[in-house]
Amino acid sequence: MPDARSPRVLLILALGVISFTFAPILVRWANDAPGLAIAAWRNILAVALLAPVALVKIGDEVRSFDRRDTILIASAGLFLGLHFITWIESLYHTTVASASVLVTTSPIFLAALGYVVLGERLAWRTLAGVGVAVSGAILIGWGDAAAGANVPVLGDGALWGNSLALSASLLVSVYLLIGRVVRQKVSWLAYVFPLYAVSALTTLVAAWAAGVPLMGYDASFYALCGAMALGPQVIGHGAFNYGVQFLPATVVGMLALLEPVGASALAYVFFSEVPPLIAIAGMLVVLAGVALVIWTRRAKKESA
Repeated sequence: MPDARSPRVLLILALGVISFTFAPILVRWANDAPGLAIAAWRNILAVALLAPVALVKIGDEVRSFDRRDTILIASAGLFLGLHFITWIESLYHTTVASASVLVTTSPIFLAALGYVVLGERLAWRTLAGVGVAVSGAILIGWGDAAAGANVPVLGDGALWGNSLALSASLLVSVYLLIGRVVRQKVSWLAYVFPLYAVSALTTLVAAWAAGVPLMGYDASFYALCGAMALGPQVIGHGAFNYGVQFLPATVVGMLALLEPVGASALAYVFFSEVPPLIAIAGMLVVLAGVALVIWTRRAKKESA
């Protein structure tokens, strides 16, 4: 089994981060449809992608789950589904950069919850790196808000959109923390397949309760949802659910702070959203914070 600093773990997490940067772009392209329809189809198609392998391989392991495993995985799926609902909806009311930044404040929640619930103590340099990265994310959001008059999607609903994104951050923190616990004894596929199934059910119920139709959209909508399912969902969340077996949830969540950097660059390319100088400075600060955490953990390995 690889350790927390093996090239395999780091490569998988890097692929996850790259796939996450495309999530807000794909949602923006699909936003002619309601957010709940996007959330539901993203989850449904993720389950469909994994089903051919999962249904053959994980039956014995799933049947061996005790009550605690079942409750934890079901809870994680519920929180993940609610995370998708709040995050995708936030993109209809605020900018790509603001939504991406606020949803990646999860390391703050994770550091506190990890200490209180799991007793995970992080090295002070790791905490400093997380703090630096979060500060950079705040700078990106600040710069984005200051330039709001030039951003078409930032209007009177921005406060509501930002609140939804912050709620999504808390929800994803709880989901990652549960994954940190469950993945110590449950294999990756046996965890993520039922996790995504519960998440899909959560979004389906929400769409039904809100009266949001799931059929009748054009082919490009379903293609975009398929891209979200394969990229940000299976590869992105799949990579993070792989990583939490080896790394504290706070460190894994901190890597998600790279998302607004990549998402802002893509938003410039596809939507001509030009980040102001303060946001660019924030991106550099985020990169410095992530580099500090990686350097700290590498130094710890060499010391050991």
